[in-house]
Amino acid sequence: MDTITKNDLTALRNLIVSDIENLLKSKPANSREDEEFGWMRSKVIRRKLNISASTLQNLRITGKIRFKKLLGSYYYNCDDLQHLFDYEKE
Repeated sequence: MDTITKNDLTALRNLIVSDIENLLKSKPANSREDEEFGWMRSKVIRRKLNISASTLQNLRITGKIRFKKLLGSYYYNCDDLQHLFDYEKE
């Protein structure tokens, strides 16, 4: 059985940190794919706009943004969200 040294632990730590950084860097690429699809999930919309679930629900209920419910998840149209902000600027 081999003895673990501080250098071994440091190397392992560096490897783990590097892997985590790579995962975090690849995350935005996935969200770009969602935008290209034209529909985004509630969680993504709430995070991007920094709004609560109830605010998003109010936008949905008042008909300001289109949505689809698929297998229990709501998907929102990206174009409608952009139009909502363009309309508010006018």
